[in-house]
Amino acid sequence: MLLLLHVLMLSLLSGGSAKVVQNFESECGQFFANGKSPTRFNDLQYRQICQTLNNVFYYATFYDTKKKIPVYSAYKFKGLKNCTRPNAWYIEPQLDDNNAPLDMKLEKDVKIQGLGDHQALNGDYKKSKYDRGHLAPVFQAQSQSCADATFTLTNAAPQNSSFNRGQWRVLERNIAKNLSNQCLPNKYSVYIVTGVVPGTENISDKVNVTVPSHFWTAYCCLDNNNKCQILGGFIGENENILPEEKSVKDLETELAKLYNLTSFNLFDKSTEPPAKKQSESENNKNSLFLSKASVSYCLKEKRYQMFSLMLLLFLTK
Repeated sequence: MLLLLHVLMLSLLSGGSAKVVQNFESECGQFFANGKSPTRFNDLQYRQICQTLNNVFYYATFYDTKKKIPVYSAYKFKGLKNCTRPNAWYIEPQLDDNNAPLDMKLEKDVKIQGLGDHQALNGDYKKSKYDRGHLAPVFQAQSQSCADATFTLTNAAPQNSSFNRGQWRVLERNIAKNLSNQCLPNKYSVYIVTGVVPGTENISDKVNVTVPSHFWTAYCCLDNNNKCQILGGFIGENENILPEEKSVKDLETELAKLYNLTSFNLFDKSTEPPAKKQSESENNKNSLFLSKASVSYCLKEKRYQMFSLMLLLFLTK
């Protein structure tokens, strides 16, 4: 009995952890709109991870142990928290050893054979031209603990450094600010999923970590009726150019082609708004990022048009 109590106390006091599960919809489905994850692949190389820290779930990651990069990470956005960035990156020992503890650990603290066989390690990024690009980002984290939990290599992929620190970073900030302004005040639940498309090259000739060809992200602002009232997405090649804005439907179509699938779903179809609203949403693509003229500008424009018409009538008399 005392031994069992001791084990339980150690479990409760453990630092970070990540739980590799058989079905993360049932284990940590709170990070998916209506509890339904994006499309998953059935091959054995893919693992489903409920990312936790101090026994609290913060987001979910679908991970490719062959290419050693995530497919996507899914998370909820709860507003701008201005979290700081930790310096250390964690790894998941259980990806290389099924008998390893669930704890997310620093690489120097892991002593198992075959470390790095099924996941990227910190050394893989050294002397490369790539950053460890977050999928679930620090800037959109719901708390400082959540921000800390994003620093695991299962939540990162090789990203062009100028892209990571340039256009992609700007996009992450813009999405966070616009979701804060337009979705949260309406008490919508905001779900985001961010992923990559594997490319054809590795991070280096000696390191078997695949470099993504594209980074993408999509969001859904879910109302009380479990319908996405505001939704959209972006996709960009892994270089420092502005990612392209897409409707969710168009992004799903493009991802299906890039993943060589017949279809790919970002959000559960039950979240789609009624057909009329969906059509308007698709035509407008992404209402968060449409620029709107100010009221004063519109009034000035109307006055100018009326003045021009009156002047034309006067001159033709």
